[in-house]
Amino acid sequence: MRIGLAQMDIIFEDKHLNMLKVEKLLKDAKKNSIDFLIFPEMTLTGFSMNLKDMLEGPLLDSPSVSWFSTKALEYNINLAFGYIEYHGDKGLNNLVIISKYGTILSKYSKIHPFSYGKESMYYKGGDEFILTKLEYLIIGSTICYDLRFPELYQILSKKANIILVIANWPQKRRDAWITLLKARAIENQCYIAGVNKVGMFGNTYYSGDSMIIDPLGNIITSLSDIEGVIYTDINIDEVDNLRKRFNVKEDRKDLLYIEGLNSNIPIKDEREDSHDIS
Repeated sequence: MRIGLAQMDIIFEDKHLNMLKVEKLLKDAKKNSIDFLIFPEMTLTGFSMNLKDMLEGPLLDSPSVSWFSTKALEYNINLAFGYIEYHGDKGLNNLVIISKYGTILSKYSKIHPFSYGKESMYYKGGDEFILTKLEYLIIGSTICYDLRFPELYQILSKKANIILVIANWPQKRRDAWITLLKARAIENQCYIAGVNKVGMFGNTYYSGDSMIIDPLGNIITSLSDIEGVIYTDINIDEVDNLRKRFNVKEDRKDLLYIEGLNSNIPIKDEREDSHDIS
């Protein structure tokens, strides 16, 4: 399957202008015979905390979801994109996957809102792990700050052969973005597709650096600081063969890790249990 990443300079809180940008990127994707096109986090709004004006209803009541569904059908392309919805007095930051037939396949709500950027004041964290089957792909869904929590990727990669990371990740943490994307691919022996916003927002610059990484941690294709679409043909046999040949998960000690997380591990002190070996 040909996977594409649509790197966008998202216009803050202007859904109409962003729809025009999406349409242009869809045309580029169609020219390049892309089967599955992935857009950045909060695709039509940017990283907005304006709940009153930007939030929409649940999937079947969302104008944005309905619009993307129409475009998936029109361009005959499977799509993944970000949208934000009401959830009580807060919002949910979602990643939605829609088939080329316009049907909604899945919705993932970001488990880790970005507390450092005050996102957690406005958005509730999700509580579900989401896997989506699209032909022979088994797709794990994650969003931006999730990338810093490797446990999520270990859980998804029990079945996933590709994991998506849609993001609004600033240039000042660019090295972390690239390093963590590669690490998640290596640790989980699967493809990682990270798609980011590009351009300025206020005083913050987003350098893009969208990329697709193979199960060995090699960058297959990437885009620097311009809008555009990049793509590659995914060979899932690479995932299966690597995991059979070098089965890292077989050596994991998940129960021990859980025990460690729930225990108060003592700190060894040189004054304790010392042995005189002189």
